[in-house]
Amino acid sequence: MRLQYLALSATCILLAMGVAGCGFIPMSGPSSLEIRTEHSPTLPYALVKLDARAVEVLESYEPNVLGGVFTDRRQPAGIKFGIGDVVNVTIFEAAAGGLFIPIEAGVRPGNFVTLPSQTVDNDGNISVPYAGIIRAAGRTNVQVQSEIVERIKNRAIEPQVVVSLGEQRTSLVSVVGDVRAPVRYPMPATGAQDRITDALTRAGGISGQGWESWVMLERNGKRGTVPFANLVYMPVNNIYVQPGDRIYVYREPMKFMAFGATGQQGEFNFDAWKINLAQAVAKAGGLFDLQADPGSIFLYRREPRDVAEKLGVDCSKFAGGLIPIVFTASFQDPAGYFHATKIQMRPFDILYVANAPQVDTTKFLTFLNTAIGTADNGVNLINDIYIARFNSRIHGP
Repeated sequence: MRLQYLALSATCILLAMGVAGCGFIPMSGPSSLEIRTEHSPTLPYALVKLDARAVEVLESYEPNVLGGVFTDRRQPAGIKFGIGDVVNVTIFEAAAGGLFIPIEAGVRPGNFVTLPSQTVDNDGNISVPYAGIIRAAGRTNVQVQSEIVERIKNRAIEPQVVVSLGEQRTSLVSVVGDVRAPVRYPMPATGAQDRITDALTRAGGISGQGWESWVMLERNGKRGTVPFANLVYMPVNNIYVQPGDRIYVYREPMKFMAFGATGQQGEFNFDAWKINLAQAVAKAGGLFDLQADPGSIFLYRREPRDVAEKLGVDCSKFAGGLIPIVFTASFQDPAGYFHATKIQMRPFDILYVANAPQVDTTKFLTFLNTAIGTADNGVNLINDIYIARFNSRIHGP
C-alpha cells in the first residue's frame, strides 16, 4: 500500500508540473494565446489583425530604400572640375595687336590662341598667362571662363574665353560586383542624365537573376541598398546618378523563414520578383493538417513608425523608428485567403503557424499516460521483488 501511495503521489506531482509549466511539454514555438497577449519579457511588440483596413495600409506603402535614403531626386548639376582633370583654355581677341595676338597677324577670322592642356593641380588650380593662378576645382567651365576674362579684360582686346574639359578624371561613376562588365565612366556633361538602371546598362547589366540581385549605392559617405526588382517596380528608387557614386551589385536570394505547424520548416527562397503571404504558406508546405490551427497564422516583421500608427498601433511604448509587429491572419475565415494574396512578403519575414489547442492537450495526455505507465511498471517490479523475497523466506532457498 505504501508503494502504491508513493506512485500515486509521484503521478500527482507530474500532473501538477504538466499543468503549471507551459515549457514542460515540447512545442515548436509560442502558443496562439501567448502571442495574442502581446506580452514578451524581452521585447515589446504589437499585434495587428490582417483585415481589409490593414491590407489597404500595407498596399499603399512599400519600403523606398534608395528613394528614402537619398531624397534629392533632381538631375545632377553641371559637371565641375576636380583635381586631376585635364582642362583646355582658348582665348579670343577682337583684333590683332592685343595681349595674345601679335600685330603682324593682321585681322583674320577667329583671332585666338589655344593654351597647352593643363591638369588641375593638387591645390585645385590652373595657370593662365597674364591672368595668373585660377581656381578650377569645384567650379564649372563658365565660372572659370568668367574669372579669366575679368583678369585680362583691361589688357586684351575685347577678350572672350572658352574653357572645356579635355579629359575627365574626376566626376566618375563606378559600377562593380555581379555585373557583366564592371566599369568606371565619366558623368555625361550634357544631355539626358543616367539613372541607376542606365548605369547598370553601361556595365552590361546584372549577371544574376533579378530576384536574387541587390543594388547598393554609396554616395558622400551614405549607403542605401535595394533589391534590383524595386528599381523596376518602384521607379522612385531608380534615382539619378551623381558624380562620385559607387554602385555595387551582389547576389543574395530573398528569403523568408517558416516555423511551427507548416508542412516544412526552414528558410525558403522567393525565386520570383515578389511573393505574397498565401504563396509563402504554400512554399512552406501549407498547413500541417494534424497539427496546425488555421486561425492562428502569424507574420513577424518590423514596420516604420508612421506605418504602424496608420495600422492603429500605440507607438508610445516603442523606441526607435522601426516597430516590431506580429500580423495575424485566419484561414478559417474564407476571406483570409483573399487578404493573404494582397500582403507582399519582404526579405527575412518570419512566418509562424501555431498548433491547435487540442494538440498540446494530446501531447500532455500522451506524456501523462507514459508517466503513469512507467510508474505502474515500477510498482509492479517492486511488488514482484517483494513477493519473491517473501517466498524465499517461507520456502527457503
